[in-house]
Amino acid sequence: MTLEEEIKQLIVTYLELEDITPEEIDDELPLFGDGLGLDSIDALELGMAIHNTYGVKLDAEDESTRAHFQHVKSLADFVRTHRT
Repeated sequence: MTLEEEIKQLIVTYLELEDITPEEIDDELPLFGDGLGLDSIDALELGMAIHNTYGVKLDAEDESTRAHFQHVKSLADFVRTHRT
């Protein structure tokens, strides 16, 4: 399983998304807005899931954090770079 596939599974499981499967999430589908439709609460929960699963801490005050949450691919790239 690729890191992107793991993150898709994490998104569906951790956020309890019932209307979509991990396989239906494209690597470059925007996670927010017109894409997957996640909101700020989902972002906090997903940040905790990423931290708990991969030991990666996302700083909500850091301007670049928003870019890391753009889509699954950008999130996976961030995890690869910062994994402990």
